[in-house]
Amino acid sequence: MPESVLSTPLTTTTAAPPGPGGPRKSLVLATACLCQLMVTLDASIVNIALPAMGGSLDFADSALPWVVNAYALAFGGLLLLGGRVADLAGHRRALLAGLVLFGVASVLGGFAQTPAQLIAARAGQGVASAVLAPIGLTLIMVTFTEGAARARALGVWSMVTAGGSALGVLLGGVLTDLLDWRWVFFVNAPLVLVAAALASRSVATARPPRAGRLDVVGAALGTGAMSVLVYGLMSTDRHPWDSPRTIATLGTAVLLGLAFLGWEARFASAPIVRLGVLRVRTAWVASLIVTLIGAAMLVGFYFCSLHLQNVLHYGPLAAGAAFLPFCAGTMAGSMTAGRLGARFGGRATLTGGLVLAGLGMLWFSGLGVSSGYLTAFVGPSVVAGAGVGICMVANTAMGTSGVDPREAGLVSGLLNAGRQCGGTIGLAVLSTLAVAATRHAAAAGDSTPAALAAGYDRAFVVTAVLLAVAALIAVVFVPAPPRRKAAGV
Repeated sequence: MPESVLSTPLTTTTAAPPGPGGPRKSLVLATACLCQLMVTLDASIVNIALPAMGGSLDFADSALPWVVNAYALAFGGLLLLGGRVADLAGHRRALLAGLVLFGVASVLGGFAQTPAQLIAARAGQGVASAVLAPIGLTLIMVTFTEGAARARALGVWSMVTAGGSALGVLLGGVLTDLLDWRWVFFVNAPLVLVAAALASRSVATARPPRAGRLDVVGAALGTGAMSVLVYGLMSTDRHPWDSPRTIATLGTAVLLGLAFLGWEARFASAPIVRLGVLRVRTAWVASLIVTLIGAAMLVGFYFCSLHLQNVLHYGPLAAGAAFLPFCAGTMAGSMTAGRLGARFGGRATLTGGLVLAGLGMLWFSGLGVSSGYLTAFVGPSVVAGAGVGICMVANTAMGTSGVDPREAGLVSGLLNAGRQCGGTIGLAVLSTLAVAATRHAAAAGDSTPAALAAGYDRAFVVTAVLLAVAALIAVVFVPAPPRRKAAGV
């Protein structure tokens, strides 16, 4: 890989632009962003509606979390496979299939009459999202050349990625309070119709499907490893980390992962993940950093929401509206990341965004029972949001630079899988730390709200540390841009 590609990920041009008969770029970007909006929205929109769902369908307390877990398990487990499907089947075909499945699952979820029906519908949404998420990024990679054009497109896409979760919390509160919990599913139907119309008009069959068959053994091992890992991590709220069940589950995930790597490296004739792609520095560094960003994003949203509702006693609608400053910060950061990258280089932009996001999370750790919204919540929301927007764009641009268009889906799947697994791992680990801190504070005599705030604050501090580690990785492993020669030299 040429050093110039690695050192200037936001300004280097290596890919050819689409020909005159290619897709319309603005419509392709709109299609990619709408698909990403549905994926990120669906991951958070049901959270506030869970109590209403539980009461309406008579959920058992132990079954209600599976409305969230079924989606996360299917989504996280199938992301690598979903990314490869786009490369093998063709972008438009895979995209339309994913949209149809997402729309059908959403409508079935809205009409669900039993807990089992709702959980099955959520699993269907997760399967569809595992196809839609990588394809959206893939479309940007193959449509926009590296440099300013791709940076602007990634800015919009990253803004949707980061802001969609906050918007989901807000929209979930609005729909649940003003209409009915079923509308958190029905709202997807018009989005699917618009996305399908845009895709049919703008996304061409950019190239015929690649020769060869899908690596069935590799797909089974990779999906199994991801699924078991996600399931094991999600179960730590009921089974401690040192319990035999948790150890056995995570150990099984590790064994399946090793078997997957061995099969892909030595036996697969057409591997679902060509391990050689990880020799490209931009690919593995970006995948590692996005794992830490994913942990910070999900943990930040989760514990901020808990603090607003459990400590400050906000209702669902007010808690959702409270995230608007974060959305504004993310939008600002995402839209300025391209200009920052062009001026200061990819490494400085990525590192600066990670540091800014970390400072915002550290600021959140000062939240207490008497913290006011304007004085203690808006400031860190804007700072953390801006940092997340900047580092998401810069990291995605770095990870997709110099990638063979035929492997765009693979790299997209890796980046999405990293973000999803990072969020799942981060939430599982930091929830344990938060509970321990809460118990310690309660034992010391703190009131319940104060004890909860102490636990949430511990999680924010650790999240800031994770972002600091990501910034250190960026400084060490992302090459600096080449020095410009002085005029006349």
